[in-house]
Amino acid sequence: MTKPTVFPSLKYANAQAALEFLQAAFGAHEHAIHRGDSGRIVHAEVSFGNGIVMFGTASNGAATHGDVYIAVEDPDALYEQARAAGAEIVRDLSDTEYGSREFGAKDPEGNAWYFGTYQPFD
Repeated sequence: MTKPTVFPSLKYANAQAALEFLQAAFGAHEHAIHRGDSGRIVHAEVSFGNGIVMFGTASNGAATHGDVYIAVEDPDALYEQARAAGAEIVRDLSDTEYGSREFGAKDPEGNAWYFGTYQPFD
């Protein structure tokens, strides 16, 4: 297969705020947004490179927490962008023993997002 086949999915108490944060802090690109009659995000998809992360509004108003790893070409620039947007850095930018340069940050609802040069398919 040449297209991605795994799509992480998260639930947010405030999916609209999550969308805005993911765009500002991590450079996410809006792929698809589906809203209910009230205007609330029911299902959203944002892209990072050729990958998609799906999310929506939690039906009970309570977010779930998860971790997402995204391979990027320039983690240094993204680290600075995330810090400038107010992301909580949970792992400082560093080089790993397996050859990746990476960092971790949390979104406002507590999901951990990790970005680095490690690419499992290389």
